[in-house]
Amino acid sequence: MTAIEVDATVDGPDDAPVVVLSNSLGATRAMWDPQVPALAERYRVVTYDTRGHGASPAPAGPYTLDDLVDDVLALLDRLGAERAHVAGLSLGGMTALRLAAREPRRVNRLAVLCSSARTEPKGFLDRAAAARADGTASFAPAVVGRWLTPAYAAAHPDLVARLEAMVAGSDDEGYAACAEVVGAVDLLADLPRIQAPTLVVSGAEDPALPPEHQQVIADGVTGAELLTLSPAAHLANLEQPLQVTGALLGHLDTAGDQR
Repeated sequence: MTAIEVDATVDGPDDAPVVVLSNSLGATRAMWDPQVPALAERYRVVTYDTRGHGASPAPAGPYTLDDLVDDVLALLDRLGAERAHVAGLSLGGMTALRLAAREPRRVNRLAVLCSSARTEPKGFLDRAAAARADGTASFAPAVVGRWLTPAYAAAHPDLVARLEAMVAGSDDEGYAACAEVVGAVDLLADLPRIQAPTLVVSGAEDPALPPEHQQVIADGVTGAELLTLSPAAHLANLEQPLQVTGALLGHLDTAGDQR
C-alpha cells in the first residue's frame, strides 16, 4: 500500500533536532499534549494522527505495520528530516520499533512506551470486529478504562470524557484495520537489529500491555534502558506526565545536537 499523508502538527524551532511522537491505538496526537511544550523548547516536535485516527485519512484496509512505518517516513521526507528521534506509545511504539529496525539511518534515539514486540491476537481481533459491527463508541469506555488507573480516572473525569470522545471519534474501519495490525505484531526478530539508543517505559498497572511486554523489549534491544512508573496504566504519559517528559528529555538530550 502506498504511504498516505498523515495529518501532523509541528512545534518548536525549525532548526532544532526533530522528535516524532506516535500515538496509541484509538488515540490522536492530542494524547501527547502534556509532553509537547517542554520538548518544543529545544526540539522540533512532530505529532501526527496515525492513519484511521483523528484528522488523518482512513484508507481501506487491511494495513500492515510497514504501512504505518511508510507513513512516518513520508512525513519525515515532507519535513525534510533525514533523521529523527522517535517516541511511540502502544501501537506508536510498535511503529517506532519497526521503523528503527527497518530504517536505522533514519532514527537517532528511540523511546518505546507501554508497547509490545509480540501481542496476543484475540483481544485485538475481537475489538476490530466490534468496531466494524457496532462502531468504536460501543467500547470507548472499556478501552479508556485500561488507559488510566481507576483512582486517577476517578479524580480526572474531564480527562476520561475527552479520551472516550477520542476513541469514539476514530474511523470505525480505520480503527479496526489498526487493531488488526496490533494483533499481528511480532517484532522479536527485529529487536536485536535496533541500533538506536533505546528507552523503554512501562506502566506498572497497565492491564492492556503489562510490564512483562516491555521487559521483553528491553531485553531484546542491546543496551536498552527500562523505566517502570507507578501508579500508571496504559497511557503512562498522561498519568505520570512530569516523569515521562523528564525521562524523554533526559534520553534525547544525551544525543547532543546530532541530526
